[in-house]
Amino acid sequence: MANRGYDVVVDVDEGGDLGHTDLQQDDLEFHSSNFNDPSNPRSKILPDTSTPFGSTQNPTPSKRFLWTLSFYAQFFDVDTSEVLRRCTSSLYPRAPFLDILDGNPDLYGPFWIATTLVFILFITATISQYLSRNHDIHFEYNFALLSGAAGLIYGYTGFVPVGLWALLRWFGAESATLVECWALYGYANVIWIPVAIISWSPISMLNYVFTAIGFVVSVVFLVRNLWPVVSVTDAKISRVLVIAVVVLHAGLSIAIKFTFFAHGSPAVKDTKPSGDGEGATNTTMSLLGL
Repeated sequence: MANRGYDVVVDVDEGGDLGHTDLQQDDLEFHSSNFNDPSNPRSKILPDTSTPFGSTQNPTPSKRFLWTLSFYAQFFDVDTSEVLRRCTSSLYPRAPFLDILDGNPDLYGPFWIATTLVFILFITATISQYLSRNHDIHFEYNFALLSGAAGLIYGYTGFVPVGLWALLRWFGAESATLVECWALYGYANVIWIPVAIISWSPISMLNYVFTAIGFVVSVVFLVRNLWPVVSVTDAKISRVLVIAVVVLHAGLSIAIKFTFFAHGSPAVKDTKPSGDGEGATNTTMSLLGL
């Protein structure tokens, strides 16, 4: 009997009142319980999903609108250790980067990587120009390099992924979101930070080697992680998209080399001193038209 459950049925008055508190044996009826029967819906106890009294927790996720801060805050929901892990993965890829993002792509890392790269390009390019200047004239800082670096890095990192994502959507490849494309290109810029730091050397051949290393590492990272996304399209379309990615990235590498580290390159034009003894003017002709 100890292994069997029972339902207790209590006889009450028509008004719902027990009528008396002294329950006698005749007032109770015992029936075999079927609570252990899987077919009985009452045998399944559902978890309590109700919101506790006084709690501000919303049982359903709130909608995020484009004009609210909460919409953009979700793209910066990442800590420093995770950003460093993603930066390391871009330099030493061991797993697909989209798997490392794990459905939580961020814009925090790409923004600060691009911002750091902009200032480092400006500083090292200034050092590079200082070392290559004609020492007979006064050196002046070229702050146009700062705006040029910002336009180049922010423009490339911001607009190229948008164009790529639009083409992927057009050709039916929807496995990568726009934020994932931004994150992919943003973290691909990590290699350019050490390249920019060491490319102030006045030795032109070294600058070409450093720039080539930056191009190879970053373009391999991009192609390796974009190929699973573009390969779902037609074979010819996927090859064209990959070639476009490589060509655009090569353009970025060339722009960095000849705009900021232009020792002995066509980006620098030196005007010799004139015969009347006037000082020489040193004009930097960058690829951005600065």
